[in-house]
Amino acid sequence: MKLDESYDFGFSLVSEDELKQEENILKQQISEVELSAKDKLFGLRDMIMPLLINLSKDPEKTHILWPNRVEKINEFIDRINSYVGSEND
Repeated sequence: MKLDESYDFGFSLVSEDELKQEENILKQQISEVELSAKDKLFGLRDMIMPLLINLSKDPEKTHILWPNRVEKINEFIDRINSYVGSEND
């Protein structure tokens, strides 16, 4: 059986310096993603807090008057979805 040396399995050898350089690039990318996720999280908090604050006003009142509730909720859902993006992004 003849040894077929034409297929190298798609890898190559690198030096330790090249490996460290790639590691630093990946760490920077991870840091940027973490900052972006943190910004999104705080943004969502800022969007939701007015609702929670308004719901906690006048706790002695037992009923909430909320005209056009479905429309307002759907608008807010759309706003959140637009802000966060879809799973496919």
